[in-house]
Amino acid sequence: MPDFAAAITAAPWFSQSTCDLVNSTEACIALNMVPKMGPVRLRKLLEVFGTPERILSAKRGELRTIDGIGNEVAEQIAGWESTVDLPAELKRIADFGADVITAELPEYPRQLREIHAPPIVLYVWGELTERDQHAIGVIGSRRTSHYGAECAKKLSYQLAYSGLTIISGLARGIDTAAHQGALAAKGRTVAVIGSGLLHLYPPENAALAEKIREGNGAIVSEFSMQVEPDRQTFPMRNRIISGWSQGILVVEAGLNSGALITASQAIEQGRSVYAVPGHINAPTAHGSNRLIQQGAKLVMEAGDILDDLQILLPEQQKFAAEPTRALPEMSEEERRVYDAINPTETPIDQISTIADLPSATVSSVLLRLELKRLVKQLPGKYFVKLS
Repeated sequence: MPDFAAAITAAPWFSQSTCDLVNSTEACIALNMVPKMGPVRLRKLLEVFGTPERILSAKRGELRTIDGIGNEVAEQIAGWESTVDLPAELKRIADFGADVITAELPEYPRQLREIHAPPIVLYVWGELTERDQHAIGVIGSRRTSHYGAECAKKLSYQLAYSGLTIISGLARGIDTAAHQGALAAKGRTVAVIGSGLLHLYPPENAALAEKIREGNGAIVSEFSMQVEPDRQTFPMRNRIISGWSQGILVVEAGLNSGALITASQAIEQGRSVYAVPGHINAPTAHGSNRLIQQGAKLVMEAGDILDDLQILLPEQQKFAAEPTRALPEMSEEERRVYDAINPTETPIDQISTIADLPSATVSSVLLRLELKRLVKQLPGKYFVKLS
């Protein structure tokens, strides 16, 4: 990712009081700060003006003619310099050490471009990688049971260890457990927050956010630096989690949980929805159990999700379909486990014995081999090699 902060402070046009020249990214930052702009209106404006810079320099009369803009928004855009302090925002970004990406940049998640209202900009604290294009959202209630938190942590650990990025919202409860599980696996995790980066929420997760930023992922927001969280920002945040992910896993959610809204958004966006079953008498599980009733795939282990990834990751499917392909590079543990599987069905305890590895390690390695399409799990915890 480019060093956006350094570029800002080194740019010859940068000053505290004026901004006479803006590039595409800076224009998007300014438009994102214009009240009532939003990504849908921006798309309509881009169809006419072509670039964000031209939108900022458009005349009021030109803006009013665009369907869905209206007089109020046209006035706000035409007079943006009187309400948006772009140099100050750029300095806040630089001082915080964040980057900003737009949909035209390769770092922008590809799947987010497909949704109805993709974010105009993404403020990124940390680093995004190509690996983060393959992600699973893990969400649930803020008030969770011990069972729910442990399930979220375990499943996120397994999925992250298998190579998937865990996307969640840094909230209390399930979100926190999901990020912790991914970090414990030394995997990737991205926290999408419902506020500006200067107002991380909840405050007790500041240390967790710092740990994510330090090399295991990133904290991401579509809101300008000083925006505080409120009831409107969280639903907006949720559409990013679902839109970024190839599927959403609801671990534990009550009937009024915001996680159910995210699940609905995922369905509208064409994403898969998974759910962990909970105790039928537990209020914290009524919503997630209802999702299963309505058709969400019941998940008891990470392998239940990896089964669907054969469809969700078409490049992996294509790779596996080549009958004469060479085996991909494997770690020592992966090779030992792979070699321990007989040409016919092999039970997991026998694999553990032959590989001389602990059962927990073997389970994690088998998940990785499944993701690489080298083995397949059969009923009863039996495994076979794929040709």
